[in-house]
Amino acid sequence: MKVVLAGATGALGGELVPRLLAAGHSVLGLTRSSRRARLLEEAGVETRVVDVMDERKLLDALRGHRADAVIHQATAITGTPLRHRDLHATDDLREQGTANLLRAAELVGAHRFVTQSFFLGYGYLDHGEAKLTEEHPFAPTGRGAFERHMRSMRTNERLTFGTAGIEGVALRYGLFYGPEAGTRKLMELASRRMLPVPRPSGVTSPIHIADAAAATVAALERGRAGQAYNVVDDTPLPFAEFVAALAEAAGAPAPIAVPSLLLRPAPYMYALMAGTRIRLSNDKAKRELNWRPEYPSCRAGLRAMREVRA
Repeated sequence: MKVVLAGATGALGGELVPRLLAAGHSVLGLTRSSRRARLLEEAGVETRVVDVMDERKLLDALRGHRADAVIHQATAITGTPLRHRDLHATDDLREQGTANLLRAAELVGAHRFVTQSFFLGYGYLDHGEAKLTEEHPFAPTGRGAFERHMRSMRTNERLTFGTAGIEGVALRYGLFYGPEAGTRKLMELASRRMLPVPRPSGVTSPIHIADAAAATVAALERGRAGQAYNVVDDTPLPFAEFVAALAEAAGAPAPIAVPSLLLRPAPYMYALMAGTRIRLSNDKAKRELNWRPEYPSCRAGLRAMREVRA
């Protein structure tokens, strides 16, 4: 297929481009960075420098092109978001950015649309011990400042599934980690013992960035229209254990434990690390996309990163 990829030079886009090419697809990459665009073009990938939030410029950049599919991987997240405002630009990309890219899909004649959704769309709360499937209610109304994030994820999927002439697929990715800037920054903090673990901690569902990219190619090729898929590894774990695994991969001492109540002045950080317990099932993605995570746990994925660094 000819694929328009928004966010082609981001953390996931950088993993996705070579996998799309290896699978026989061609890519027209969209990025806001002229420097990164040059790197893509040097690798033989056609690229346009454009902000997907600017509808007119986006459509002008794609005018005259034809494509079979659009993949929305545009975010504005750099590292782990700690405050609500750290997510606001990405919230906008999930709402207006998705709407603009769907108009771009119409312009280029694409019928397939794969969008980046997020596991925390199930809600920043304690979901108990059971693994959640895609049948669980998604993007319920959030409390206070959380509603902006929930609304953006709700809108992203509603537009993706509800636009006429579009075969929409949503990928509810888990907590990203891997050989990208955000994880490296966390490992650097862990090596200086500046990344404490909250006690008690929440439970999270991670996914290695390479496994997320592999699932995206599988969804492009085999995902069912109108369907969402949880893209997580096989091993949900307490956030405290995730931080401990980061420290181990960095060759650092065990992280310092702090009472989770100390995080309450930072509501988003508290919700992410301590207040949310969420275990997701990846059975549907395995079954329908014929996909399996190469790294079934974050400990395996981080251990592989440490071996490469060594």
